[in-house]
Amino acid sequence: MAKVSVKKKLQYWGTGRRKSAVARVRLVPGGNGAITINGRTIDEYCDLDTLKLIIKQPLVLTETETKYDVFVNVVGGGFTGQAGAIRHGIARALVVAEADLRPALKKAGFLTRDPRMKERKKYGLKKARRAAQFSKR
Repeated sequence: MAKVSVKKKLQYWGTGRRKSAVARVRLVPGGNGAITINGRTIDEYCDLDTLKLIIKQPLVLTETETKYDVFVNVVGGGFTGQAGAIRHGIARALVVAEADLRPALKKAGFLTRDPRMKERKKYGLKKARRAAQFSKR
């Protein structure tokens, strides 16, 4: 009986969160720097250049733009929250891949999860703090 040798591809995982968005990021070394988000390229997924910039920030800072292919699965939230979650996930995966990058990413604030969340709606109000307009008469 012949043995089939299955060579597993090395990859690094990182989970990023921002607001209500959750991104599962996978870095595959030896790539050409392609970023795929939910099966689409970054140009197809993000309309705004600012969001593309936010997503690429950890890679640009650590000068690893062409070193890894990035595959992302992101759910929840809006465009900005998803971009922040992807950035957080890429930074965490980079730390797993190369531990010496941690100080630079930590100093830039990419490893810190943004704790700001939407405040809950209170009863008797229209939103979290927005009350109905006061009428004297």
